[in-house]
Amino acid sequence: MKSATDVPGPLKLAITLMTALAGGGIFMLLNLPVPWLLGPMIATLIGSNLRKQYYNWPSPLRNTGMIIVGYTIGLSLTAPALREMAGQLPSMLLMTGLLLLFCAGIAVIVCKISGMNYKTILLGSIPGGLTQMIVLAEESEDVNLTVVTVIQVVRLMMIIIGVPLLIFSPLFGHSSGIGAAVPVGTEITAGWTGIDPNFLIYAAACTFCAIAGQKVRFPTAYLLGPALITSILQISGLPGPVLPAILLNAAQLMIGVFVGMLLDPRKLNNKLLTLSLAIGSSVVLIGGAYLMSLGFAYIDAVSVSTAMLSLAPGGMDQMSLIAHEVGADLPTVAGYQLFRTFFIFFAVPPLFKLIFREKKRGVTITG
Repeated sequence: MKSATDVPGPLKLAITLMTALAGGGIFMLLNLPVPWLLGPMIATLIGSNLRKQYYNWPSPLRNTGMIIVGYTIGLSLTAPALREMAGQLPSMLLMTGLLLLFCAGIAVIVCKISGMNYKTILLGSIPGGLTQMIVLAEESEDVNLTVVTVIQVVRLMMIIIGVPLLIFSPLFGHSSGIGAAVPVGTEITAGWTGIDPNFLIYAAACTFCAIAGQKVRFPTAYLLGPALITSILQISGLPGPVLPAILLNAAQLMIGVFVGMLLDPRKLNNKLLTLSLAIGSSVVLIGGAYLMSLGFAYIDAVSVSTAMLSLAPGGMDQMSLIAHEVGADLPTVAGYQLFRTFFIFFAVPPLFKLIFREKKRGVTITG
């Protein structure tokens, strides 16, 4: 069998792309929801674990997909939408707090069952950005980085797979993920045959802000940078063109492949127990988010789909893509996901370090 170094890079990329296209095509034929996100993700998850040496997906490809999704989110962040989001800040803080407390409770139960370190399970359970949680795990003592990574990736994949299936189930009244309605004002038309001059301006601005945001360690820079600059430019009076469906599908594929290749069960010592607990806790988390979304939908008078996608503890890029597919209120979904991202990025790390530093100090004093 060839080693990874024996397989040329372009061949790896071609194999990965063909696998992803096959997965997306199969999901399309089966009329499954969000086919170009879930199909490539599952196909490359299977393929890369069977023959890892033949698979590779450079991070710039994933980042390109994130920029495209960020631009689409930015188009929905109009001045009226932002004013409406500002009025929902108390609700955002309440729902985010409840979700984090729920995750902390799940971590306690998983810790009791598995006997693993609570800090490890808690960092794996917090629904923040994967990168942020891994960095925090690296900086923390007595934390198993592999377990944190696996739990985070399993949670992300369960959310990406489970939430669309739930959204398109009879509970929400959506019949299919293909040809679903899109939000008013963002319809994709067949007449997009040329390059709008404004598109080049937006492409340059989004790319620059994504790279600059990454340089200054902006959270989820390749998504939020383009979203913010797009919103600013269009509010300033520069209309942004709506992207064709094929480009949005390509963005889903780029992101789906990257997520699918993150999980490597072979790196776990106790594979069955860890994976079972990760999957079980993710199912409980989805159930809790669904129950909270019912209350959110009732209080704020939004659709249950919008509420669920706003509270779903997955990536903002994936939830926004699903919101676009089902015609949910994209500004609300993006706003809640954005708020949770910033809250977890800025508030959770110092709180985490403070709490466990105090606990450690208390043990030292009492001991």
